[in-house]
Amino acid sequence: MTDCDYEEMAAQLDRYADVPDDVLNEVVTRDGLCFWAFERADMPKLAGDGSPDRELAAGMCAGCPVIDECRELDLRTAGPDTVGVWGALPDTDRRALHPVWVRRRGGEAR
Repeated sequence: MTDCDYEEMAAQLDRYADVPDDVLNEVVTRDGLCFWAFERADMPKLAGDGSPDRELAAGMCAGCPVIDECRELDLRTAGPDTVGVWGALPDTDRRALHPVWVRRRGGEAR
């Protein structure tokens, strides 16, 4: 993934900048497929070798109607300390996206 892709992703999330965290959380927990599509024991796992598994992340979230809302929520709440799959991205990609997202919001990445 290139910086250009992260810029585009961050720009796509700008529409959620004014949405309160509790509203995003409600939408993601109510409409997110991951909250009802898998039993916890059956949740797919990311590759254990530390490499991002973009294909698995995309597959886990395929068809989910709240991918962007989920990604926005994770960037806000976990930021650079994110783990797992949120918003159809593995944590490595969200960690790279976070500083771009922060800059677009007028802040500095921590």
